[in-house]
Amino acid sequence: MLKKVQQHLKRYLLLYVSIAMALGLLLGHPQAVWTKAHKAEIKALTTVVVFFIIYPMMVNLKLESLAKAGRNWKGLTLALAYNFLWAPIFGYLLAKGFLHDPLLALGFLLVMVVPCSSMSIGYTGLAEGNVELATVTVALSFLVAVVAVPLWMSIFAGQYEVTVPIHDMLMSILEVLIAPMVLGYLTRLALVRRYGEKKYREWQPFFPSLSLLAMFAIVFVIFFAKATVIVDKWQTVLLLLVPETLFFLVTLSIITLLNRWMHIPYEEHMALVFASAGKNNGTAIAIAATAFSPLVAVPAAVMPVFQIFFLVTYLKLADPLGRYFGLEEGILSEARS
Repeated sequence: MLKKVQQHLKRYLLLYVSIAMALGLLLGHPQAVWTKAHKAEIKALTTVVVFFIIYPMMVNLKLESLAKAGRNWKGLTLALAYNFLWAPIFGYLLAKGFLHDPLLALGFLLVMVVPCSSMSIGYTGLAEGNVELATVTVALSFLVAVVAVPLWMSIFAGQYEVTVPIHDMLMSILEVLIAPMVLGYLTRLALVRRYGEKKYREWQPFFPSLSLLAMFAIVFVIFFAKATVIVDKWQTVLLLLVPETLFFLVTLSIITLLNRWMHIPYEEHMALVFASAGKNNGTAIAIAATAFSPLVAVPAAVMPVFQIFFLVTYLKLADPLGRYFGLEEGILSEARS
C-alpha cells in the first residue's frame, strides 16, 4: 500500500506540482494585503514545510555514510565549481545579453552566487541519489558562500557595500539541515529498536511519500506568498524568462554531459546536479533586502517559479537518466519500487 502511494505521487508529480502552482496564484493574489501583513508567519510556515521535506529523507539516512561522503573530494570539488564558478560566470554572460536594467541584472547575478538550496537534498532523495553527498554539499556551500558571495558581488557591483546575512545563513543550516538530520537519525534508531529492522524496512516507502506531499505544500506556499509579485510584475517576470530558462537548460545539460563523461555514478550525479542548479533564493532575497533596492530582490522572488519547474521536470527524467548513467534496468526498477 505504501509503495503504491509513493509510485502514484511520483507518476503524477508534475500534475500535482502544477495544481499547487495554480492554487497558490489563484488564492494568493486576492490576499495580497494579508500576505504582506503576515510575512513572518509565512516565513515560519515555509521553514516548517521545508523541514518536513528534508526530515523524512534523513530518517533513511545513515549518518556514518556522511563521513564517507565528506571524503568524496571529486564530487565536492565539482559541486563547488558548478556553484561558485560556472553559475556566476554564465549568469554574467546571460545578464549582459538579456537584462539591460542594471538593478535587475544585479539581482539576477545575486541569485547566481548564493549557495545551493537545501531543497536539493529532498530532490536527491526522491531521485534515489546520494543523499549523504547532497547533505555535505549543502553544508559546505553555505560555508564557502560567506566568502564567495561578497567576493563575486564586489566584482559585479563594486560601488555597493554588500552585507552578507551570516546569522540567517547559519540559522537556515540549523533549521533545515542539522535539526532534521539529528531528529531523523533518532527516529530511525527508535523505530529499529522498537519494531526491528524488518518492520522498519516495510515502512521505508512512507518517508519519501511524506517528502513529496511536503514538496507539493512548499510549491503552494511559495506561489501563494509570491502571487502578487508574479501577477502584478508580469512584465518583469517575462524579462527574466529567457535568461533564467537558458540558465537551467544549459546548466542541467552541461552538468549531465560532464558528469557522464567523467564517469560519475548516477547516485552522485543526482546529488551534484540538484545541488548545483538549485539556488537558495531566500538567502538572495535577504541580501537584496538589506543591501539593495527592492528591484534587486525581484529575480530572487520569481526564481522559484523557474527553479521548481525545471528541477521537478529533471526529477521526472530519473529513469532515463539512470539508464544514461549505466544503471541496469533491473536495478533501476527495484530502486523505483
